[in-house]
Amino acid sequence: MASPTPARRAWRALTGLLAVVALLFGINALGVYVFKNGSGEPASSWLPALALDLEGGTQIILEAKTPDGSAPSSEQMTQAASIIRQRVDASGVGETDITTQAGNQIVVQIPGQADNETRDRITASAQMQLRAVLYTTAASTSFVGEDGNQTPYPTPDPGLPSTPTAAPTDGSDMNWVTPALQAKFLAYDCSSEANDPANEPKDQPLIACSPTGTEKYLLGPVELDGSSISDATAGMNTQNGQWVVNVVFNADGTQKFGAVSQRLYAFTQAGKTPQNQFAFVLDGKVISAPSMNGVILDGKPQISGSFTQESSKTLADQLKYGALPLSFEVQSSNSISATLGSQQLQIGLIAGLIGLALVALYSLIVYRALGSVIIASLMVMGVLTYLALCILAWRMGFRLSLAGVAGLIVTIGFTADSFIVYFERIRDELRDGKSITAAVEDGWGRAKRTIYISKSINILAAVVLYILADATVKGFAFTLGLTTLIDILIFILFTHPVLQLLARTRFFGGGHPLSGLDPEALGAVYRGRAQFRSPVTEGAKGSAARRAGRSRGEAERRQTIAERKQAELTAHSRSRSEGDD
Repeated sequence: MASPTPARRAWRALTGLLAVVALLFGINALGVYVFKNGSGEPASSWLPALALDLEGGTQIILEAKTPDGSAPSSEQMTQAASIIRQRVDASGVGETDITTQAGNQIVVQIPGQADNETRDRITASAQMQLRAVLYTTAASTSFVGEDGNQTPYPTPDPGLPSTPTAAPTDGSDMNWVTPALQAKFLAYDCSSEANDPANEPKDQPLIACSPTGTEKYLLGPVELDGSSISDATAGMNTQNGQWVVNVVFNADGTQKFGAVSQRLYAFTQAGKTPQNQFAFVLDGKVISAPSMNGVILDGKPQISGSFTQESSKTLADQLKYGALPLSFEVQSSNSISATLGSQQLQIGLIAGLIGLALVALYSLIVYRALGSVIIASLMVMGVLTYLALCILAWRMGFRLSLAGVAGLIVTIGFTADSFIVYFERIRDELRDGKSITAAVEDGWGRAKRTIYISKSINILAAVVLYILADATVKGFAFTLGLTTLIDILIFILFTHPVLQLLARTRFFGGGHPLSGLDPEALGAVYRGRAQFRSPVTEGAKGSAARRAGRSRGEAERRQTIAERKQAELTAHSRSRSEGDD
């Protein structure tokens, strides 16, 4: 089967580009008209999302609280700020500014209006504790008395014994349950605001309730905590279709949890409930208390419960990014204005338009009608970049900052450099005496290697800058890398195919003086290496003589050093031969 012609390959590439544009339009349209976010608003928009410096947003100030009331250390504050940033990034909110102030406060600034889910991610301390279940009952503070009426449990007598009669041997030992603890458990009110189970001692039993407040648990001491968790992911249980959280312990946690699972599984085999249960306690709430149905030695248990997709992902993210070293209290939450404002955005857009206009003017002056290909390529690139920014705002939470706008403007110059490399390669091929169609194909073959190397360096610089630079510069690095990739795509699917088709038209293929591919104007007077066509000298007048002179001068300027020396030797030999004659 014969290989497709260049024209057919060009049409295929342009069709592929059209399909890419249609696909991007379709994806963003789904976000605008079909998918909704947590607040019921469209998940996407036809406008790119803006960052704090251009749009403003929400500011939340958190104040650290230590158990003993002392001032937190700088290391604790730095660690807490880092964990909060990871949580916010995991929620898909980009360009967030998180700083510490006054020694005990963390200031979180989020672009746009923060929804309740994002607020919960920020403020939750996510203190995960794993405790054995000693006893559980409904969250009731009364019982049916002898008269048949509900009778409240009495307030625990301070004189009741509070020390175990025998030293408990493990977290499931019922010796932990003293008369004082049992009385306190019966009278415990899950709805009381005075409860503070999250700050109870870790080496003592704990009374805790379910998040809904319908069940209360008597738990043993902490046997593992959140520091033992190395990873946590949300997923769906294929057997029952319920959302679960898959936990992965580190080496130390795997060993400890393996020993706990052996102990609790023995209770399961003996039919002792609820001592065969292991509670996952998050911020003093028992989010799940599954029974141990086997010995788990690989350190990969699964938390099940009444999870939705969102709640399971939220919990997995909180566990994955660790527990905060401190508890925090929200001091204030309010809206803030843009730090730079819309005027700066307008200035940036005007600068970009001026840059585009200058590139277009330069292209038309230097490359004449060929410059229209540069302008069209930049327009297509602008459409793809715009759609990509809209989709990334929806799928990744990317927001365009002023630094990002600067990255877009800088890319205009990088893109123009690539066009110049390609067009000059084509002109070099014409100067070698090739036809215009052959010059387009051979010029592309040589230019694309240079372009690929140049773009690879740009992408590498963008990646390094994004990884190492401050958060305020990441937007510049991201847009620079994104537009560089789109630039390469445009060259492959638009610029080269369009030139392949134009080279077969009468205007461009015939070398019209206004096409930018006029062989005579380009000095295409090569016959071979260091050999020139004889210019018109005697009898040549007017414009013909001037064009011949310009062509020869252009060709001589394009010579390499080796070609120039060879030409001098040839001319010297020719003059000696004429002298001998």
